[in-house]
Amino acid sequence: MTTATKRLHRLRHRAYLVLEGGRAGGLPGGLVEGFLIILIILNIVAFTVQSVPWIEKPYWFDLELFEITSVAIFSIEYALRLWVSIEDPSVRELGRWRGRLRAALKPLMLIDFLAVAPVYFTVFFPILDLRFLRAVRLLRLLKIARYSPALSTLGQVIVSERRALFGTLLLLFCATVFAAAAMHAVEGAVQPRLFGTIPDSMWWAITTLTTVGYGDAVPVTFLGRLVGACTMVTGMGILALPVGIIATGFLNTIHQRDFVITFGMLARVPLFRDLDARLLGEIMEVLRSQAVPRGTIIAVKGAPAHAMYFVVSGEVEAELPHKKVQFGPGDFFGELALLHETHRRATIVTQSSCRLLALSAEDFTMLVRKHPLLRQRIEEAAKEHLKAHGHEGDLAASEIAAAGRRLFDYREDD
Repeated sequence: MTTATKRLHRLRHRAYLVLEGGRAGGLPGGLVEGFLIILIILNIVAFTVQSVPWIEKPYWFDLELFEITSVAIFSIEYALRLWVSIEDPSVRELGRWRGRLRAALKPLMLIDFLAVAPVYFTVFFPILDLRFLRAVRLLRLLKIARYSPALSTLGQVIVSERRALFGTLLLLFCATVFAAAAMHAVEGAVQPRLFGTIPDSMWWAITTLTTVGYGDAVPVTFLGRLVGACTMVTGMGILALPVGIIATGFLNTIHQRDFVITFGMLARVPLFRDLDARLLGEIMEVLRSQAVPRGTIIAVKGAPAHAMYFVVSGEVEAELPHKKVQFGPGDFFGELALLHETHRRATIVTQSSCRLLALSAEDFTMLVRKHPLLRQRIEEAAKEHLKAHGHEGDLAASEIAAAGRRLFDYREDD
């Protein structure tokens, strides 16, 4: 591999950390993420005010210039995300071109493409309806899902519960047909203009099942009103089903992501083994649980370190300067962040879906002042990691020395 190729690979890796790492990627990632979020919001504001004549006419040039600038930025973002996608472990294993094609077909990447595609369509296909293409620009609002865990979770719930949701949709269709047929039978002769055919009656049926009730079609006979009452009650029950399905799925996903920490879970971590229940209880109160998918960037080299992590399940990989280190269930990493505030010396990426426990430096400081045994174990763990990964430039010896001095200061304070 030539020097130029190595530099290109390093540049691509850094761009991947900035674009996909977000705030976990340090200051550059946080700035890029914040800038894109603001740009998305401004695009929606511009699209909205463009429909107001007294704003659009005097400022049409500024709005069009902002639109062109936004499209250029979003296009560059899309191209860069496609270029760096090969750094994702799930994409890399498929090969360069096949992996990028798979990445381009991911929902968020499709949204990124559709956010800019209408503008290019108007250039190459000027006969297309511009009003429709302008409306498609609202898809840019969906780009915010990339930076919103709640929206991403909701999308995952809808996909995972698609069979149940399709079942409720089919049930709603069946209820609409039955209600329309019943109303046609009892009201068709009395109001032929409204209920003379089953398709005509279906409009009344769907508005009644959804409890909208516009009032443009109303039964006048006793049997018609009885059918209407049954239809309303049935509609309330059917429409409650998708709401319950999505709400339950959302809660279950949240619970899987922020899972409950148990004593047994902590006991399986070697660092916490044989600690008394009172200390484990205090540790449980300050640990933060999280479930992360494969390819997630946990930490970026050079970013400030403020926590250590314990692997409950899955596997993560630390990209050290001279080698790569794998951490599996029961392992922990980032303990230097708890011993001495410093910058990350490795980029850490999940190699599979993982469950992690995070302990912040502030909480650790509080615990070690109260419990010297925990402080001693963390210190010993740092020394063991230094022996195992102690190549020059890896887990820097200067950081261990500084951490040791800090521990010594703690002892003096005690």
